[in-house]
Amino acid sequence: MKNKVVVITGASSGIGRALAKEFAAKGARLSLGARRTELLEELKSELRESEILIHKTDVSQEDDCRLLIEETVKRFGQVDVLINNAGISMRALFEEVDLKVIRQLMDVNFYGTVYCSKYALPYLLQTKGSLVGVISIAGYVGLPGRTGYSASKFAIRGFLDTIRIENLKKGLHVLVAAPGFTASEVRKVALTNDGSQQGETPRNEDKMMSAEECALHIVKAVEKRKRELILTFVEGKLTVFLGKFFPSLLDKLTYNHMAKEPNSPFK
Repeated sequence: MKNKVVVITGASSGIGRALAKEFAAKGARLSLGARRTELLEELKSELRESEILIHKTDVSQEDDCRLLIEETVKRFGQVDVLINNAGISMRALFEEVDLKVIRQLMDVNFYGTVYCSKYALPYLLQTKGSLVGVISIAGYVGLPGRTGYSASKFAIRGFLDTIRIENLKKGLHVLVAAPGFTASEVRKVALTNDGSQQGETPRNEDKMMSAEECALHIVKAVEKRKRELILTFVEGKLTVFLGKFFPSLLDKLTYNHMAKEPNSPFK
């Protein structure tokens, strides 16, 4: 990764912030996008020995994504890795949710990935670089109460798998990274049925994989040019296995697991 140019969306917190630190430690040059630029400035100060460009980016806006890539190329001359990490979650029954919430999930999670990938692709093909999407185990199994989230993550996986096949003979590396439950603020800012943030996590964050450990696995997968990364055994690999061979059993297990959350609508 030495002197490689790495673009990371959603870099202000959680996995994105941890990824920035991990790539910086390997000598990469960073282009960081997020809405909260004050947090990006703090990160830049913390990584003062690294070459870093920050750009205010709302990935749901196509122009923001285009400018992020254009400014990156203007500054560094190339793009070697694009990490589509920006994303939001939700927690509400579909029968009760305002459809604007589903649309917002798709705009940020799915279309944010589409926009950034579209503008970065020509440069990634030049460098035979890596196109990465950070999805979730929710991209393999439908999580009750998170219809928009699961739908967006399934969509990202299908989108990136297709991009991989389209460019099979062009040297492009495409990685779909699916963390299990990872400690971050994504659940605290998850949208409720009316679009407001729920404000607190319904899960014990201390028992989850840390963002730093997750980032380490993703960076290694980029270096090894893996096509897929599924993290954690029980919530990750076992879930995908059960989904393939015992789907009805997985439905019941998923329902029961999510029903254990505080104030769960499932009984």
